[in-house]
Amino acid sequence: MKTTKKLLSIACLSITTLAANAQSKFIKEGSWRGTFKVNEVQVPFNFEVKGKDAEHATFTLLNGSRRDDFHVKQLSEDSVFIKMNTYDAALVAKIHEDGSLSGVYKSLVPNFRGNFLPFTAEYGKTYRFVEPSKEQKANHNLSGKWAIKISSKEPVADQVAIFEQKGNKLKGVFLKVTGDTRELEGIVQGDEFTLTGFSGPSPWLIRGKINPDKSISGEVGLGIYNNVKFEGVKDSKAELPDPYALTYLKPGYEKLDFKLPDLNGKLVSLSDEKYKGKVVIVEIIGTWCPNCTDQTQFLSPWYKANKDRGVEAVAVGFEQKDDLEYAKYTLGKLRDKYDIQYDILFGGIADKKVASEKFEALNKMIAFPTTIIIGRDGKVKQIYTGYTGEVTGKYFKKYAKKWNKDLDKLINEPVPSAELSLK
Repeated sequence: MKTTKKLLSIACLSITTLAANAQSKFIKEGSWRGTFKVNEVQVPFNFEVKGKDAEHATFTLLNGSRRDDFHVKQLSEDSVFIKMNTYDAALVAKIHEDGSLSGVYKSLVPNFRGNFLPFTAEYGKTYRFVEPSKEQKANHNLSGKWAIKISSKEPVADQVAIFEQKGNKLKGVFLKVTGDTRELEGIVQGDEFTLTGFSGPSPWLIRGKINPDKSISGEVGLGIYNNVKFEGVKDSKAELPDPYALTYLKPGYEKLDFKLPDLNGKLVSLSDEKYKGKVVIVEIIGTWCPNCTDQTQFLSPWYKANKDRGVEAVAVGFEQKDDLEYAKYTLGKLRDKYDIQYDILFGGIADKKVASEKFEALNKMIAFPTTIIIGRDGKVKQIYTGYTGEVTGKYFKKYAKKWNKDLDKLINEPVPSAELSLK
C-alpha cells in the first residue's frame, strides 16, 4: 500500500512538473537582434540561441568573428536570466506572447546603485544596424590604421584604431594603453559610421563622421559611462606608448612585496617558500574588466603547460566590493571558468589608488590588468601595462612571441644559491 502511494506521489509530481514546463515560455532558437537604449540612442547587438529549454540552451553574443557563450536560467514561466559569466551583471528578460523580448542589462554587485540599460530583442533578424534594403552606399573606405586623439576633462592618452571595411560593412578595434575594445562590428553609410560591441561587459558605441579632409570625428561611449569625443587621422605609423615603460619600480626598489589573503583568507606573500627560486608572474586584475579576463584566458593555459619548468603565477584581484566573501564568489567564478591552477589573492576594492597603495614599489597603477614578471632572484624583470588581445592581430602575435622568448630566458637561468637569494 505504502509503495502504491509513493508511486502515485511520484507520478503526480512528474505530471505537475510536466504541466509547469508545458506552460513555460522560452526564447526561440535561432538568430536575434537586440537594441539597448543608451541616453535615448539605440545600440544594436546580435545573438543566437540554441536549445529549446534553459537546461540545454546556449545564449551566444555575436561580434564580428567573436563568439561569447552564456547559460540561461528560467526565472518564471515567461522570464529568463542570463548571467554574463565572470562579470557580475546579467540580462533579465520577459518573453512576450509574440515571442519578442524586453528587459534590462543590470549590475548584480550587492548594494551597487549603478544605472541599468533597457533593451528589446526581435527574433529572426540577422542584420545589426539597418535592414539591407535600407542601407546607404559608403562614400569612403576606412580600412587601415588611425591615430585617435581623445577630448575629455581628464588627460587621456592617444589611441590607435584599426578598421577593415568591405562595401559598407565595417569591423575594427580601438587600442588603448589599458587594453582594447575587443572586436567591434559596424557600418559606413554615406559620410557617417557606427561601431558597436557587446560581449558581456557594458556595450560599446562609437559613432562618427568622415570629414571633407578625410579625417574622422565622433564620440566613444561604454554603456552609459565614459562618453568622450574623439578625432582621428589615418596614419600607418600610429602607435601607442610603450606598454613596457609605463609602469615601473620607484627608485630604490628591485623587488615586489605584498601580503594579501587568498580566497580562503590565508595570507600569501612572494617570500613564501613556494615562490623562492622560481620565475613568478603576477597579474593584477579584476573580474569586472574584460581585458583582465582576456589576459587570464591567455595566462591560464600557458601556466598549465609550463608550471613544471620552475615557474609560478599569482593573480591579485581588485573587485567591485571590498569584501572577501564577495571576492571569493567573483574570483571563484573566474577560477572555475578558466581552470586557473595558480594562487588567486584579494587586493581590495577596484580602485587604481588602492592598488597603488598595495603595490607600493610601483610608480602607480595605470591599468587593470598589469602583468609583472619576476626572475628567479626575486627581482622584477618586466612590467606590462594593459593587455593586447587576439583581435589586435599582429600586435597580439608580437606580444605572445616576446612573452615566450622572455620567459624562456628567465626560466632557463640557474636557481640562485641560498646566500645570493637573501641579498
